[in-house]
Amino acid sequence: MLKEILSVTGRPGLFKLISQGKNMLIVESLIDGKRIPAYTKDKVVSLGDIAIFTEDAEVPLGEVLEKVKAKENGGKCSIEPKADNDTLRKYMSEVLPEYDRDRVYPSDIRKLVAWYNILINAKITDFVEETKEETAVVE
Repeated sequence: MLKEILSVTGRPGLFKLISQGKNMLIVESLIDGKRIPAYTKDKVVSLGDIAIFTEDAEVPLGEVLEKVKAKENGGKCSIEPKADNDTLRKYMSEVLPEYDRDRVYPSDIRKLVAWYNILINAKITDFVEETKEETAVVE
């Protein structure tokens, strides 16, 4: 699900991929539902391609969002994205205790909280794709 959700540099909020053209993408804002073009000059990143640094590896953003959802019982974040840096760091250590404090900045945590709230408001709550295990049938 997160592969279709995009962040476009220079534009606030998150966008859902609607269509692709030759030199642009048509995206729809998750905040107000307006459709806009995102051109090749715009930096567009899929949330499915983002990961959070930890002490020993990188954790996909979907897994981190699932941990936030579990902490908040599926509701909106208990802190505001504009909270002070110490509050943000404390919140992040509750959600992902092993996050890398040197490489994950307060601005990254602000984005995480803001994006989580946008996704919850847009009723997007499945952050990790279920992988179906195939069972071999022996005849």
